[in-house]
Amino acid sequence: MENQSALCRYSVIREKNPREIVLLRGKGCAWRRCRFCDYHLDADTDEQANFVLNRQVLDKVTGEYGRLEVINSGSFVDLDDGTMTRIRDVCRERKIRELHFECHWMHRRQIPPLRESFAREGVRVVIKIGVETFDGLFRESVLDKGIDETAPARIAQGFDECCLLQGLPGQTVQSMTEDIETGLKHFSRVCVNIMQPCGAPVKPDPVVIELFVRGVYPHYRDNQRVDILLENTGFGVGGAANA
Repeated sequence: MENQSALCRYSVIREKNPREIVLLRGKGCAWRRCRFCDYHLDADTDEQANFVLNRQVLDKVTGEYGRLEVINSGSFVDLDDGTMTRIRDVCRERKIRELHFECHWMHRRQIPPLRESFAREGVRVVIKIGVETFDGLFRESVLDKGIDETAPARIAQGFDECCLLQGLPGQTVQSMTEDIETGLKHFSRVCVNIMQPCGAPVKPDPVVIELFVRGVYPHYRDNQRVDILLENTGFGVGGAANA
């Protein structure tokens, strides 16, 4: 992963579902066992340092679209209280009416209070879960995702959107397509991430990625409910700040 101090942490998504997006820093993912991810390295146990950094990033939000997506190396519960308060203030000051967060399955019971608290201020909260694949055996035995449920409908309860991970060894055009279709059936939106090389044990399969580009991507490229990140910096955050 890039040097976290030099990451680009603010961007604007102008195409599908236009919104501003910020990459904040928290204490880190509580699960931290996914075998495909080094995202948790963007973390710090110093809450004050995190708040100072996050406040600088949040100050860039303009409210251009009235939608803001907040991501961090984990779930919204991993952000410090000061940062959460600043997010509320920014929603009020910039007239944000739709606020997106990410959340791991293990924290699902903390979603309703979050929704209720922001709803009192006229802000609709949208929650995205990283499912990666609806093949439960592969998801847990290979990826070690930490979702102890296999039924897509039950996984979707309490969540609005899902992330899928594709370009992995063993995936096929059929399996990747079935995952996307299942996601579209049970969630309002799907974000497909293509596996990137990193320090984690699970590696991308170039052959499968080529299968995706040729056999899957053309069918969903223009689908307004499907975001496709061929690079993990596709939303404009996470890369080198001055790149």
